[in-house]
Amino acid sequence: MAAISDLNSAVQAAEDWIDDLMRRLGWQDRERVYLALLATLHSLRDCLTRDEAVYIGAQLPTLLRGLYYEGWHPSARPATRSRSAFLERIHDGVHRDPGVDTEQVARGIRAACGAFACGRDRGCEGRHAKRAAQPLAKLRRIPSSWAPPPN
Repeated sequence: MAAISDLNSAVQAAEDWIDDLMRRLGWQDRERVYLALLATLHSLRDCLTRDEAVYIGAQLPTLLRGLYYEGWHPSARPATRSRSAFLERIHDGVHRDPGVDTEQVARGIRAACGAFACGRDRGCEGRHAKRAAQPLAKLRRIPSSWAPPPN
């Protein structure tokens, strides 16, 4: 049953992303992590060009890819967003939870996207690293120097 095996693999890949982000954020609530991930991906998707959004979508695991594209209108022009509007959209996505630092969430997802685009356990080198990183430039506006100290 290859179809069931594929589905199980897709679920595992999505769970790996959520687990990685939980670790990066130091959170224990999987639902909160999931909401933050989805809100950040939607905010990013909506401020990219169609080609950039499709490229990012292609890098995501199957289940997350479907959620990423949910509600997307590819013919719409990219939203011109300020940094504060981008972060506000993330905050809305986590139901305005006062315990969520949206800058920390965006930085964590930026790091997770980079790690997964390049492969978790191997370095990213050359053209592949450059290409994987280009659409994530929108997330780079949040300086990594603002990252919380490691636990």
